[in-house]
This record gives sequence, structure tokens and C-alpha cells, in this order.
Amino acid sequence: MTPRIRFRKRAKVEVLEARDWYDARSPGLGLEFARTVDATLALVQRMPDAFKPLRGDVRQVVLRRFPYTILFAYQKNEIVVLTVHHDRQAPTRWHKARDA
Repeated sequence: MTPRIRFRKRAKVEVLEARDWYDARSPGLGLEFARTVDATLALVQRMPDAFKPLRGDVRQVVLRRFPYTILFAYQKNEIVVLTVHHDRQAPTRWHKARDA
């Protein structure tokens, strides 16, 4: 069974903000960023155990082409996207947001 993907509110906002930022720099680039996030999460859905755990059930995957990292928790049949952050920024309190 393919695990479902669920975004924490803050992670969804992070994706939308990054998409808008890229689109403002170059029309269409924001859509490419969103497609890259989608493709990366599709890979995570197929092989969630392929990504190294950081702490407990939290894992990370680095986007190709864009300097962003996705932190996610994999539990049973669900992948929870905790944060989608720029690699030059610290992730937003993902360890506390997990339980929110």
C-alpha cells in the first residue's frame, strides 16, 4: 500500500512561499520548483525507507536542482512533511512541530 502524504501547515506555507519567490524571479520557475517537490515526494512514497533517519522516524531528502531539503516523518502508512526549507536556513522547529 502506498503511504499517503500529509503536510504540516507550516511546510505547506514554506512550499508556497518558495514557489512564489522563484516565480517572481523568473516566470515558470515557481512551477518547476513545485513539480520538483512533487516528484521528490513521489520518490519518497515509493521508497520511504531509502532515506537516512535523522532522529527517530524523521528523515530527510534533498531536492535536485533547488537548494531545499524536505524533512518528513514516516509512520506506518503515512508520510508527514514537517518542513521544506532552504539549505542556508535552519529548519523551522520541526522537532516541536511534529506533534502539532
